[in-house]
Amino acid sequence: MKFIHLSDLHLGKKLKEFSLLEDQRYILSQIVDIVGDNKSDCVFIAGDVYDKSVPPADAVTMFDDFLVALRERTENIFIISGNHDSMERIAFGSRFFDRSGVHFSPVFDGTLRRYTVNDEYGEVGIYMLPYLRPANIRHLFPDREINSYTDAVTAAIDAADIDYSGRNILLSHQFVTGGVTCDSEQLVVGGLENVDGSAYDGFDYVALGHLHGGQDISATMRYCGTPLKYSLSECKHKKSVTIGTIGKKGELDIDKAELVPMRDLREETGSFEEFIKGGSDDYISIILTDEVRVPEAFSRLRQKYQNLLKTDYVSRAAFGTDDKEIIRTKDKAPVEIFSGLFEKMNGKQMTEQQQKTVSTLIERIWRESE
Repeated sequence: MKFIHLSDLHLGKKLKEFSLLEDQRYILSQIVDIVGDNKSDCVFIAGDVYDKSVPPADAVTMFDDFLVALRERTENIFIISGNHDSMERIAFGSRFFDRSGVHFSPVFDGTLRRYTVNDEYGEVGIYMLPYLRPANIRHLFPDREINSYTDAVTAAIDAADIDYSGRNILLSHQFVTGGVTCDSEQLVVGGLENVDGSAYDGFDYVALGHLHGGQDISATMRYCGTPLKYSLSECKHKKSVTIGTIGKKGELDIDKAELVPMRDLREETGSFEEFIKGGSDDYISIILTDEVRVPEAFSRLRQKYQNLLKTDYVSRAAFGTDDKEIIRTKDKAPVEIFSGLFEKMNGKQMTEQQQKTVSTLIERIWRESE
């Protein structure tokens, strides 16, 4: 059985003030061609179909067109909801669409339905696990202690009573420990969202979504990554779709098909004079090497680079700053930043209980802001 693994389409997303709908439509067309060229039996879309839980109408229309085109080239499409999606909206009409080979994950009610795809070696079980939070499923498993994301995922999988002697594939949208993150991902603070990879033991392939860089977590677990670059931290990524072939039990082959965007996302460094002589319609961030600030640099460069995201300077002299150390908090978790402020204001460190309380509050605020 051959499959195409996609995730994190983020349809309707904007890059600064720029709509990416045209770029997304272009890349989805490439994906349709890849599915057809590879004669894929299944397409997996592992969450974050949309960028917002209430997506704009044109993004919904684009996804509808995409599914129609895919269905003409493959027999089965499996789609789960991610943390950016509304589980209820993704689940709408799922029982009806099942008949046409387009399978949407239902709202999780404590059970994982088993779908089957047949090939020359028999049945392959397909399981779809939408994005789970511990707080949302504790009531479904009153006899289990569910405090972490690992607990939540393990409880959901255990309840399915899966026969691992056969071939089984799981779609899951979670942050598996060890994955490399990007700036464009919306992750729960303080590492609270981590799921230990052992929760997925036994599956012949786990089609993961959530992280934007394509990467293998293990021989049988993979993030395919986004089809487009969605932040400057992804500038060096080579986007692709994952092509998998599952044979007899224990036989798995993974390949990739590179995706070429309509417009690239780049970060370039050079002098103002060098850039003003050029031009591009790529999404570009320009870092200027000039020692003094160039008057109206951004507006003047925007005339040559219509999708210019921002300008910055290598030298702090251009900003008139002194040599005092600039404190960076980008790589710190919010609870760590809060702990530092607490210690500075109170002259003592937070207790373990206080840190746990702050982490819980931050997670709740983060969840409500999605």
